[in-house]
Amino acid sequence: MANLKEIRNRISSVSSTMQITSAMKMVSAAKLKKAQDAITAMRPYADKLTELLQSLSATLDADSGSKFSTQREVKKVLIVAVTSNRGLAGAFNSNIIKEVNRLTSETYANQEVSYLAIGKKGNDAFKKTNKVIANNSSVFDDLTFDNVAEIAQLLMDKFVEGEFDKIEIVYNSFKNAATQIVITEQFLPIVPIESDVNVNADYIFEPSKAEIVEQLIPKSLKTQLYKSVRDSFASEHGARMTAMHKATDNAKELRDQLKLTYNKARQAAITNEILEIVGGAEALNN
Repeated sequence: MANLKEIRNRISSVSSTMQITSAMKMVSAAKLKKAQDAITAMRPYADKLTELLQSLSATLDADSGSKFSTQREVKKVLIVAVTSNRGLAGAFNSNIIKEVNRLTSETYANQEVSYLAIGKKGNDAFKKTNKVIANNSSVFDDLTFDNVAEIAQLLMDKFVEGEFDKIEIVYNSFKNAATQIVITEQFLPIVPIESDVNVNADYIFEPSKAEIVEQLIPKSLKTQLYKSVRDSFASEHGARMTAMHKATDNAKELRDQLKLTYNKARQAAITNEILEIVGGAEALNN
């Protein structure tokens, strides 16, 4: 059995760790509320805008379609991996890395795959492949629409210039503090959907439907990427809060076990001392 000093040192160490994880949990909980409110308010607008543009695109002739809707033979694929800059968030980052690796080895096994990292953890994971075209970890230092829009514009330019035939976004979608869902979302080309909504009904398009789509698509794509990054940001704080909550509970359980071990060891030491005193007294009497 370990001596009393070693056990006391371990109790002190675990208690310090518990204080740190508890503080991190409270910080993440405070940040989560703000991030959750932001993504909850944004989702309806982003989803409706995307749905409207996809429906409008579906009604356009093939010759009048947007340059962002051009379907090409998929030879070069760009995967945008949205992770975090810091760890201690459970499986938040590893789930994204696993999904990107799965897409690379299975879905796009016959294509040339490159990566764009949004988040330091994703960049660290994929930079060894020498296929990371850009690292945008600094976007989380000031997460605004304008900063994310610059990344979206870069993606749009590379698609239009023919550097990539398809661009996918992989990110964690926020469901609640304890649940994050890994989403793989096609960014480009835009895939028109068949909609039951008649977009021609009760609408007069001025100057024309094609021109409206052409002007709104860049804004829609920027909004789509911003929503994905915002979703991931809220998921990160939810995952970290949950991970730190579990870590705090585990530290408390370990501390209690160590205290019990310490008390048993101390009681055994006292008992041995008493036995030695009694044994010495008996020896003197005899």
